[in-house]
Amino acid sequence: MSLIPEWLERYSRQIVLPEMGSEGQKKLSESSVFIIGCGALGSAAAQLLTRAGIGKIRVVDRDFVELSNLQRQIIYDEGDVKSGYPKAIVCAEKLRKINSSIEVEAIVDDVNPQNIEKLIEGFDLIIDGLDNFETRFLINDAALKQEIPWIYAAAISTHGMTMNIIPGETACLRDLIDTPPPPGSLPTCETAGILNSVPTAIASIEVTEAIKILLGKDFKKNEALFWDLWNGDILKIRVSRREDCPACVRGEYEFLAGKGSKTVTLCGANAVQVRPDKRANLNLKSLGERLQRIGRVRLTPYVLYFDIDSYEISIFPDGRAIIKGTTDENIARSLYSKYIGI
Repeated sequence: MSLIPEWLERYSRQIVLPEMGSEGQKKLSESSVFIIGCGALGSAAAQLLTRAGIGKIRVVDRDFVELSNLQRQIIYDEGDVKSGYPKAIVCAEKLRKINSSIEVEAIVDDVNPQNIEKLIEGFDLIIDGLDNFETRFLINDAALKQEIPWIYAAAISTHGMTMNIIPGETACLRDLIDTPPPPGSLPTCETAGILNSVPTAIASIEVTEAIKILLGKDFKKNEALFWDLWNGDILKIRVSRREDCPACVRGEYEFLAGKGSKTVTLCGANAVQVRPDKRANLNLKSLGERLQRIGRVRLTPYVLYFDIDSYEISIFPDGRAIIKGTTDENIARSLYSKYIGI
C-alpha cells in the first residue's frame, strides 16, 4: 500500500519519528487489533490506535453507556447516555469519525469460552480493556492457544498496571496471578472509585507497547508495570515463566474449557443465579460497608442484600449471588462483576 499525500499529511508527525518512518506507518496500516471492553481503558486505547492508523480494529463490549461512565470514559458524552445504545456501537461510530480510512467493526456480545476463539481469530494483537479477571484469564488461554500477542491492563482507584504477553516468548498472566482472585476479595470501580486520569494514562502505555510489538521493535518483556498516579510511584515487577504454569508451559487451557463462574436463570423468579467456579469465603460485613456507599444494604448472618437501581442482589458467603430484576444472564454477570468482582 502506497502512502498517498493525504496519508502523509494525516500521519506526518508520526512518520517523522525515527522509531516509525514511512515503513513503520505502512506496517501499522496493515495491522489488526482486537479490543475487548469499551470502557475507560478500552475506549481510550481504541482512540489512540485509530489515530495511529491501525488498519483494522474490532471492539467488543456487552454493556450500555451510563451516566457514571462519563467521568472517565472519554469517548462518550451525555447524548450517548440518552441514546441507550451499546458501548461497542457508539465507540465504533466515533472511531470511524476520527479516521474514516481504517476498518472499524463493533460487536455487542458477552465474551465467553464458546465465542472467544472466533472473535480473536486472525488478529495481530489483543488489547485488554476489561474490568474483571475471569475474562482476562479466558483471553490468556485463547491468545496462547492461537499464538496471538496480548496486553494485560487494569485500572482502579489511583493506580493501574499493564504487562505484555507474547505466546512462546514471555511469561503469561498466570505467571503473574495464578488464578482469579475470589469474588468480593478485590475492590471494583463502583466500591473503590477511580481517578479519571488513570485509565487514560495506562491505556497510553498499553498502546505504546502495542505499536512497538506490531512494528517488531523492542518492547517490555517479562515485566509488569505498576503506576500510582496520585503518589507518583512507579514499580516494575519482574515476572518469570513458572516451570509448572498450566497455561504457557503445559498448554492446559482451563478457562477456555469452561472454568469460571456459572449462571442459571431461575424459573418464574425474574432472577439469575451467578456462582463462581471456586467456593469463596466472603466477609459479608466488609463487602457491605463498601457497597453501602452506592446503594441500599441489609446484612444478615447468612446473606447480604444489596439494592441498586431496579435490581436486588442477594450475596452469600460462598460467593454465590442471586440477581433479581432480570432474566438476562449477560446482565447478571455484568452486575456481579461490577459490584462483587470476578
